[in-house]
Amino acid sequence: MSKKPIGEEVRRRFPRLTMSLVMAIIFLMISIVVPQTAISDIVIPGLDLNAGFLIGTITWLFAAIFLVRALSDALVLSDIVTEIIVKRLGIKEERSSRRAARDAIYIIIIILVATALYPLLGTLDEIGSTLTTVTTYIALGIILVLIYDMGRILYRMIEQRAESMADRLAKMAEKE
Repeated sequence: MSKKPIGEEVRRRFPRLTMSLVMAIIFLMISIVVPQTAISDIVIPGLDLNAGFLIGTITWLFAAIFLVRALSDALVLSDIVTEIIVKRLGIKEERSSRRAARDAIYIIIIILVATALYPLLGTLDEIGSTLTTVTTYIALGIILVLIYDMGRILYRMIEQRAESMADRLAKMAEKE
């Protein structure tokens, strides 16, 4: 993620994400509809390819390009959302290893609390199974956010160590 303010980043990325998804859906629909039309009977001379197959393949390619573009924007936005959720959970920005350990402890606590709630929620009549399911999904969502946060922290730590090692290797190479 760039060092731009969060609001500016969201204003820039969200419309791009939306348009990329819309374009991908349009191209996917074209790739499904076109091969089933009269174009599918046409054979391209010299290539001996069915025109419907060729157009379908090209539209799948364009859809894939837009999906990759949407994925890159979605990853940046998911970093922003994860950061906001982690701050709202009360996890402060600290040294990376401490924060990752705290995330792991929070995951264990969430699992224990959710497991302890299941028998209690199960005793409630008809709404008990619904509450148990909701509790499971909420716990799973929070755990996924924390695991993602831990992965980002680990990635940053490895990246910083790799950069410092590259700097040392470059200095050693320059001395010789």
